[in-house]
Amino acid sequence: MSAVLTPPPVGAPPVGRFSGLLRAETHRFGARRFIRVLFLLAALGWVLAVVIGLIQFAAPTPERLAAAEAQRQESIELANEGREQCLTSVPADAAPEQWCGPPVVAADFDLDWFLDPAPFSLSQAGAEGAVAFAAAAAVLAFLVSATFVGAEWSTRSIVALLFWETRRPRVLGAKIAVVAVASLLIGVLAQLAWLAMAGLLQAVDGDGVALPDGFWSELLATQARAVLLTVFAGLLGFGLTNLVRNTGATLGLGFVYFAVVETAIRVLEPAWQPWLLTNNASALVLPDGLTLYPGSGEFAGPDQAPVEYVLGNLQAGVFLTVVTAAVLAAGIVLFSRRDLH
Repeated sequence: MSAVLTPPPVGAPPVGRFSGLLRAETHRFGARRFIRVLFLLAALGWVLAVVIGLIQFAAPTPERLAAAEAQRQESIELANEGREQCLTSVPADAAPEQWCGPPVVAADFDLDWFLDPAPFSLSQAGAEGAVAFAAAAAVLAFLVSATFVGAEWSTRSIVALLFWETRRPRVLGAKIAVVAVASLLIGVLAQLAWLAMAGLLQAVDGDGVALPDGFWSELLATQARAVLLTVFAGLLGFGLTNLVRNTGATLGLGFVYFAVVETAIRVLEPAWQPWLLTNNASALVLPDGLTLYPGSGEFAGPDQAPVEYVLGNLQAGVFLTVVTAAVLAAGIVLFSRRDLH
């Protein structure tokens, strides 16, 4: 008795696990030499930033604090002397406090203003540093993701891959998953790098001031949104490059949009500012969102402040999610339908 092999039906999709495709894409991502160079440059940039920070800040010694206190007291006395002279010429119909201002006290002058170099303050720079590292991580994720898929289009390796796995949405889904995880790791590593840098600066050149209540919860929330922004940037870099099939074209489009289009919109159509990518990226990360003035100089009343528009974290996150999903969906549809040569 012999076994009979039944051939698969004509047109049946190839059988293969998605995990194998993910491993192949992960290996391909890590093998890109230019991506390794970008990561190396990012690491060198962090080391340079730490060195600059150690040079820029200095711990407040007792001698420096005493000298700064003396300078502050001198500034207070000079300011109050000027106020006394102002009080001698106050009009009869004006209140002295409104005309010359209240007396100057020590709380009006931060002691750090008189320290050169100033000490590092984690309480003041914590959120600001997280935002700065978020911007750097977003740029890095955008470049890495763009060059990842752009190199495959330029070398035509993506076409050769379809001989092994003919289901195009499956191929693109694996690449998107790898890019999303890589962008997530970039964002997390960037925020850990900031915490390491800030901790070192605080230990060596810190001001020694106790952190306020709620500091860590606010900082960690800001860092979580920063990681989310990095993922958006990576996916957008991948999606745009997959649409235009060229890394250089993607970078050119990015330059034209950010340097030309957004500038023109801010000047000509300020009411459209809530829909700009940079504004939404900033609003997503900043603790209190981003305050915009879309009225182009229009005022709510003759003696009132200009109309404000607060772009919150949630609104910015939803907008970036929609934009990213639209770009990726367009890339998947075109990749599935257009001819590849």
